[in-house]
Amino acid sequence: MVERLLIDHVGHRGDGVSFSSGEARYVPYTLGGETVEAAAVPGHPDRRKLLALDVASPERIAPFCPHFGVCGGCAIQHWQAEGYQDWKRNIVVETLRAAKIDCEVAPLIDAHGAGRRRATFHARMGTHEILKVGFSAAASHDIIPIDRCPILDPGLKGALEAAWALAEALKPTGKALDIQATAANNGLDIDIRGSGPLPPQRITALSVIAEQHRLARLTRHGELVLMRSAPDVTIGAARVVLPPGSFLQATVAGEETLAALVNERVGKAKHVADLFCGVGPFALRLASRARVTALDSDAGAVAALQKAVATTSGLKPVKAEMRDLFRRPLMPQEMRDFDAIVFDPPRQGAQAQAKQLAASKVPVVIAVSCNVTTFARDIRMLIDGGYKLDAVVPVDQFRHTPHVELVARLAR
Repeated sequence: MVERLLIDHVGHRGDGVSFSSGEARYVPYTLGGETVEAAAVPGHPDRRKLLALDVASPERIAPFCPHFGVCGGCAIQHWQAEGYQDWKRNIVVETLRAAKIDCEVAPLIDAHGAGRRRATFHARMGTHEILKVGFSAAASHDIIPIDRCPILDPGLKGALEAAWALAEALKPTGKALDIQATAANNGLDIDIRGSGPLPPQRITALSVIAEQHRLARLTRHGELVLMRSAPDVTIGAARVVLPPGSFLQATVAGEETLAALVNERVGKAKHVADLFCGVGPFALRLASRARVTALDSDAGAVAALQKAVATTSGLKPVKAEMRDLFRRPLMPQEMRDFDAIVFDPPRQGAQAQAKQLAASKVPVVIAVSCNVTTFARDIRMLIDGGYKLDAVVPVDQFRHTPHVELVARLAR
């Protein structure tokens, strides 16, 4: 059945929200004030599929990607920049307000820069033995084949072609392959997941493809297939050789922006702890002027950071260690010697560590997060523990999506 709906506003996930039927209905790719025709989505009683646009918003613009609306990678390309940026900042405002956190939220900082420097392509043989390589459809495991992605950093040029070639060699059926590509200083670093055990001749075929596409490195489940040169990235004064499938901030501009905000808020601290440090995007920059203790559960990331420290001159002492901060958070007595602590956990936040931070006497805590909901939960604990929150700064390195990064300083 076709429904005619008036869109009230854009929700936190990027879908238009309508109350025309008396209950909330969510319609992707719509804007506030628009009138649309929509149809029910089987199995999702509150969701609707956009069929036609009857009355368009004056803020609507033409999407720049031919795959938009089918590929699930971007939620918003159809909104003028000012409205989009106000909406994304307002996600932060409303989430903090719901958590009863009263603070200033700074204007959104755009950190898209040259685009995403890492991407994970999915690949699977479809019906009639037709290979699909691309991204997942919105709210689905279906793979949408793509021939381009305009939001990628130029450093990922050739990554999609290499992914198609690798998938063609593996011909994945059943479970999809994940082909993670990262733009390094010296070429593409690709890690394949989901292939299962492979015979030697198949490994050889992958090596040939890696050579043909001049990949810096090709790994499978982290195991080396071929390396022409060790892929590295520049972090501050250091060059860091990436572990296979390594996590990096999505854009170079995003990493630089977050690091600058952290450096500014750490102030004149002489001994800083960097919790959930990864390969060191904060630690290696902070070490230009402060002693740093860096902790993370990822052994490969910690080893890469240690190697970067050993090969970089001009840094203050950096102690990098492996520690699972979810199971073994840093305790208050272990934090007594730090002038400042930076923590940047994964999306699930750092509830156990935040509890111990709240009980500590560390004078300055810098919180970095990619999830406003878990950020609000963790910050609430620190505020209840006696910390005062300064302004929260939202950073947009995931342009065209609802995802937003946050940086905040708390002090006793």
